Amino acid sequence: IVKKIDYNLYKKHSNKILLLSLILLILVLIPGIGTLRNGSRSWFKIGPFGLQPSEIAKVSLIIFLSKYLEKNQNNLSNIKKSILPVLGIIFLFFALIMLEPDFGTGMVIVLSLMLILFISGVKIKFFASLGILGILGIAGLIIIAPYRLKRIISFLNPWSDPLGSGYQIIQSLYAIGPASLLGLGFGKSIQKQFYLPEPQTDFIFAIICEEFGAISVIVLFISLFYIILKISLKQSNLFAKYLSFGLGMQIILQGALNLCVLTSLIPVTGVTLPFFSYGGSSLLVSMISVGIILNICGS
Repeated sequence: IVKKIDYNLYKKHSNKILLLSLILLILVLIPGIGTLRNGSRSWFKIGPFGLQPSEIAKVSLIIFLSKYLEKNQNNLSNIKKSILPVLGIIFLFFALIMLEPDFGTGMVIVLSLMLILFISGVKIKFFASLGILGILGIAGLIIIAPYRLKRIISFLNPWSDPLGSGYQIIQSLYAIGPASLLGLGFGKSIQKQFYLPEPQTDFIFAIICEEFGAISVIVLFISLFYIILKISLKQSNLFAKYLSFGLGMQIILQGALNLCVLTSLIPVTGVTLPFFSYGGSSLLVSMISVGIILNICGS
């Protein structure tokens, strides 16, 4: 359906889409409206379905930033006038998402938007300054939330608390380690038999590795990255270029973060594996993103 919608329509209504996304992020924080699940108030419960507004924010911010950069392309050298205002908007959305809290989704959004700013031609020294501020900010977020510090400790040594904070990553490594290159075979996973908690969500890659090996999923994401990059480079329209690149990179970044978490390369963050993890909002937004990219490709 989304493939059939002219992508210029999103450009026309980008401010309205952004405002709607902002309102949803505020509403979800209100007790009685937003649903508390696993200690995070990040869902609207609509009958048997759940809607996660932070997923909608991913697309709305990329649409808005793509339009903004196209409009201000000639003024990007002036950081104060052109970049700082849009950084304020990004920070506002990030702050609202962190209040849920949903650190993983917030990081995917910020990194995706920074990549769009990078390819638009913003000076490198700006990203160096932003990187320092980002490190200080992440350190602050870890200090004020003790559970994040536990995740850091369990990342450095999961076996320091094998039945607590390190349990899930240890079970993930037990799934990935013995699987070899091509896995144990379809249906032969041991860890999904109530060893790895909720294996159908964020940690589904561990089960895929155990049964089929990691190669298939990694090759699919590399192929997707190559195709999206090719589509983006072909666009002469700046809005289409930034939009296709941004939507594609947020899928790839989210997938990369998920794989790094499951292989204990980075601390545990709650991000799904696009197209694979169980979850309606994440899958829906990933499909919408691909639909928009396909429309840009066919235009």
